[in-house]
Amino acid sequence: MRPQKYQKIDQNSDYPCPCRRRGKLQPIILTEAFGCDRCQQIFVVQENGQTIEQLASHYPYKRVWRWTGFRWIAANSRFGEGFLPVTLGIILLLMIVWLPLMIKSPSNISVIFWAILAMLLVILPALIFWLAYRR
Repeated sequence: MRPQKYQKIDQNSDYPCPCRRRGKLQPIILTEAFGCDRCQQIFVVQENGQTIEQLASHYPYKRVWRWTGFRWIAANSRFGEGFLPVTLGIILLLMIVWLPLMIKSPSNISVIFWAILAMLLVILPALIFWLAYRR
């Protein structure tokens, strides 16, 4: 993946809304903020001038974006960068541990039990990953 070059946000320009609702960010007069004409959200330009933060009290974490010149990139996406390898590692470890246990079990009922248990333990991290990345 090539590195992104971020641009400084111009207070006098219009930008697309980072919430992906096809709105346009327009500067709010006499402030260092932008307002979306579609979703009615307010975004404040950070001190460095390269990031905007969504002002919303109903989110437990800050939503911050950087402008590349063409689109917005989420600035606080480090959670996802570490979560995918951990999820894949857990799935791989479960398959390595559960597969020999399923093969060595003596009865058919035991094999079915181990298969169902292994599938549930593989689906659970995938479900957590999906919930973490959905919008």
